[in-house]
Amino acid sequence: MKNIAKRELLSKREWTARHTMVFLSDFGTSDGAVSAMHGVANAVSVDLGLYDLTHDVPQFNIWEASYRLAQSLPYWAAGTVFVCVVDPGVGSDRKSIVALTASGHLIVTPDNGTLTHIEDRIGLVEVRAIEVEANRLAGSQKSHTFFGRDVYAYTGARLAAGEIDFEELGPVLSKLVKLKIERPRLEGGSLIGSIDILDARYGSLWTNIPSDLLEALGVDWGDEVTLTISKDGRVVYGYHLRLCKAFTDVKKGEALVYVNSLLNLAVAINQGSFAAEYQIGTGEGWKIAFSVVS
Repeated sequence: MKNIAKRELLSKREWTARHTMVFLSDFGTSDGAVSAMHGVANAVSVDLGLYDLTHDVPQFNIWEASYRLAQSLPYWAAGTVFVCVVDPGVGSDRKSIVALTASGHLIVTPDNGTLTHIEDRIGLVEVRAIEVEANRLAGSQKSHTFFGRDVYAYTGARLAAGEIDFEELGPVLSKLVKLKIERPRLEGGSLIGSIDILDARYGSLWTNIPSDLLEALGVDWGDEVTLTISKDGRVVYGYHLRLCKAFTDVKKGEALVYVNSLLNLAVAINQGSFAAEYQIGTGEGWKIAFSVVS
């Protein structure tokens, strides 16, 4: 974790003044799970603002939860409390934690890798293990499979409402579970990185490679690049694609390389889904490389 002095961040009074919570999960909204978490928070304080980042993270997809946190958190004011519940190990011996970020936010989540992108892009000041039995909803002691309601929503609401301070939750952790990120780099004449996420509705591949690196590669708009995608070392796609400013620079159904709204390199099919067409996924083990056509 980055060595950032807590005194440079918000005081407790400034933290609690936000009274804002943001929820993220893989629960979906077809049942009452999300409503139950909102209800727990509302019961702690009716003055809390309760918002949803998304509840459509694919089931058990810790990588996507980690990415969505880092994608959205910077746009919320410092002092906002995030509750992230993508927790395939619920009820096991995995730790429950609260993180103080370098941007001045708090995140309540299981220690299963969901803080990977936050630590990498924003930085963590300190992480504490939640002493669960002292920080859970009254009457929930016999429940072991809904920490999102019984522990995380309850603890997050108490933090946001100022009923408990960050330092009171439990001991400091020095080591976290982390996912493996393929860091963006220019190596041997290729731009290499990871497939961070899919542009969900359209099936485009969003990488973590900054478009600024295109100059170092020596390519310009309209040039072809060799795109290679591999999973755990096995090549699953390799072809020449054009670097385009707009999807319509290629015919309908053709693939292209473009720069997405985050100013990173991305891959798409004009009016199609690249991910579905070629069965491409995201997360650990997925590696993408762009090189000059030889």
